[in-house]
Amino acid sequence: MEKYRKLTEKEIAMLQAQMCTASDWNDVEVAEGFTPEYVYYTRFSGKVRLGRFRKVFEMPGGIRKHSGLYHTTLHNVTVEDDCCIENVKNYIANYEIGHDSFIENVDIILTDGRSSFGNGVEVSVLNETGGREVMIYDRLSAHQAYIMALYRHRPGLVAGLKRIVGEYVASVTSETGTIAPHVTIVDAGYIKNVKIGEYCKIEGTSRLKNGSINSNRQAPVHVGVGVIGDDFIICSGASVEDRSTISRCFIGQACHIGHTYSASDSLFFSNCHGENGEACAIFAGPYTVTHHKSTLLIAGMFSFMNAGSGSNQSNHMYKLGPIHQGIMERGAKTASDSYLLWPAKIGAFSLVMGRHVSHQDTSDLPFSYLIEQQNTSYIFPGVNLRSVGTIRDAQKWPKRDGRTDPDKLDCINYNLLSPYTIQKMMNAVAILKDLVRVSGETSDTYSYQSAKIKNSSLHKGLGFYDLAINKFLGNSLLKRLETIPDGNIEAIRERMRPDTAVGKGQWVDISGLIAPKSEIDSLIDDIENGRITDVQEINARFSGMHANYYTYEWTWAYGKIMEYYGLDPETFTLEDIIHIAEKWKESVVTLDRMVYEDARKEFSLSAMAGFGADGDEDQKSRDFEEVRGGLFDSNTFVRAVLEHIRVKSALGDEFLERMHR
Repeated sequence: MEKYRKLTEKEIAMLQAQMCTASDWNDVEVAEGFTPEYVYYTRFSGKVRLGRFRKVFEMPGGIRKHSGLYHTTLHNVTVEDDCCIENVKNYIANYEIGHDSFIENVDIILTDGRSSFGNGVEVSVLNETGGREVMIYDRLSAHQAYIMALYRHRPGLVAGLKRIVGEYVASVTSETGTIAPHVTIVDAGYIKNVKIGEYCKIEGTSRLKNGSINSNRQAPVHVGVGVIGDDFIICSGASVEDRSTISRCFIGQACHIGHTYSASDSLFFSNCHGENGEACAIFAGPYTVTHHKSTLLIAGMFSFMNAGSGSNQSNHMYKLGPIHQGIMERGAKTASDSYLLWPAKIGAFSLVMGRHVSHQDTSDLPFSYLIEQQNTSYIFPGVNLRSVGTIRDAQKWPKRDGRTDPDKLDCINYNLLSPYTIQKMMNAVAILKDLVRVSGETSDTYSYQSAKIKNSSLHKGLGFYDLAINKFLGNSLLKRLETIPDGNIEAIRERMRPDTAVGKGQWVDISGLIAPKSEIDSLIDDIENGRITDVQEINARFSGMHANYYTYEWTWAYGKIMEYYGLDPETFTLEDIIHIAEKWKESVVTLDRMVYEDARKEFSLSAMAGFGADGDEDQKSRDFEEVRGGLFDSNTFVRAVLEHIRVKSALGDEFLERMHR
């Protein structure tokens, strides 16, 4: 704790000689070692405490500025050691300023009355008229926001969450704002009731009001030129730039908002990227990306999503106002100029092309295309499983995790195939077979959820889903048995028995966290019944589910292996295990071959249009190679696919050899 003393008569005289004034010099205290030689043209009001000024700041371009106070007014302010505060047009009031901070050319920085600094603001996500409000605060995770917004059928849960968050809000409410150590604020305008974390840089910002910027040394935050922010939380590692506007928004860890992006009543969680366009009342789960000026995201829930240029949705039908919402499950994306009329629900890892106005629900048909043809919506089930783009997306997301803060708020599961998606594929198989049973094998098209499915697409979809199910169940089996030395059936049965009963039944994707629904329900019960009273406990429970994912996954996979292949846990044979392994190997290679052929399209002659602009075919080919990184078989991704086929084939052969041993 820093010890402060009163100013000496000599120090007061020196400060007055340097054009400094005070409403009462007795209210100005200084740290031991303070010297007034670096304090000029400063007015003191209320209780003011000053540290030592010893540091010299090295500025871009080579100029050096000594720490101190120059041309500023301070009211009820503590300035710790080695700060430089210069050219404050109005004043700084009711703030504690951490050591080594640099503040220059600002209009006003103040805390007015008691403030919670953006904590406790209710964001009207998904429904602009209210009803799904999420209370934002410093420690909010995507998963907690998900259950707060969507589990409104559990009023006890919502009340419990509001109570827990309310206690946190009360703990951070104060009449004094904080500017942490090593903060830079330059050329900024109006800053009111804003808590600013370590190593944050605020440069050229227009207005910040009622918010928290949770920057730290490992993951600093940058707020740039012309930014306007009202009622917000900005998490570690994020950046908000270039005249963007955020109002009643939560900006998650490592998010980037820039290029005049406009967002209101919206939540953005880890690694989201928004530029140029507009968002209103959206729930942007991890890795929601939108780049284009013509793109509007409104009243929708997204994650692992890429919005094409001109993507748009409507959340009302000119009747009762903007009350409708939509959900695009993880990995769903929109093509250019796509349109969805809410309410609608799009299945995981699906692609939307064209305009769709008949409220589709394709949540049980994951990895599909939803395409408009002649004003009719057509579903192509499972076709995205063979897309090279889907595989590339799954590989790039972990690599693009920009979170450098060791304290990660969101638990992100990147798995393309999981109990969550496989259970939906099993539902899809039942749905498609039922359509054939009801309408007949020879029907040209089948109707499902206000859309059409062509006969050929339906049967191809059944094939795609069967391959993916065999791949996932086989993956789980081979992983579980990787330490089994030979085909001893008793040892195999013993090893295959699950370690826990948790994992049976339905699985859910809680905005990036894939977990058994039973565990989510258990957490909700504990919140409702008051057994959880702290926000840290909630996040710890989510972290526990995430850490135990593979243990729970095997419990689910074991049950589905018995069910899907018609096995009895007590009597299945070695031949059954060998059969599953063979199906797995066949499925993996077949799917990889499909991806390989899909990638080949990127190297076709038609894909070379525009290359070698003024030359012959040979120059076109050479230009293509230089730009795209070589010929087809030397492409990095293509080689990775071929290597995957080789490795998995060898793994299958090794497993089968062990089983035959």
